Amino acid sequence: MDPFAVIFDMDGVICHTNPYHAKAFEQFFDKYKIPYTEKEFEEHMYGKHNSYIMTHFFKREIIGKELQQLEEEKESLFREIYQQEVVPLPHYLPFLDDLKSAGFKTGVATSAPLANLKLILDSLQIDAKMDSLMASEDVSQHKPHPEVYLKSAEKLGVSPNACVVFEDSFSGVTAALNAGMKVVGVLSSHSREELPPCSLYINDYREINATRVLNLLQH
Repeated sequence: MDPFAVIFDMDGVICHTNPYHAKAFEQFFDKYKIPYTEKEFEEHMYGKHNSYIMTHFFKREIIGKELQQLEEEKESLFREIYQQEVVPLPHYLPFLDDLKSAGFKTGVATSAPLANLKLILDSLQIDAKMDSLMASEDVSQHKPHPEVYLKSAEKLGVSPNACVVFEDSFSGVTAALNAGMKVVGVLSSHSREELPPCSLYINDYREINATRVLNLLQH
């Protein structure tokens, strides 16, 4: 087959990490005496990059060295909490194997740091099944900017219109659409009404296979 690719976001798409990010942010914000609500987490944390999250919750611009230090502190907390809990979304691993058997190129494009990506790929033992890995360190502009998806397509040697992206957040879906890619909305964190229009929506990977992905690309 001509080269087609499937690119996965990570948090909420490969693993349901949001509850663990919330726990890490709760501990982190409590330490700095920063107020937060669950509603604020839904609107300003899930699917967002740390520079946006820190700036929103600290109520001032957080950039440069300060951002680096705060991000490392919070993400270390997350890895500590999550490392014993790494499980994929239901039926993700068989779906990934199905894609590889069908000849798809596959990649991950996340706003999370590389250390989080490595933790998850190593725990699930799927590093060797990915042809491209992109983390927050690999881009200068974060989702909803399409940079991470355009760079992924380039690395995979596939044109953007030959890619299907699996995303669960508003900014992530927007980034993939801005890159000119088809999007499958994974409803792990948001309802379909909360996401921009996708080509297809799934609750988990029982509802999709390589043939359906191919059909999406060919129509």
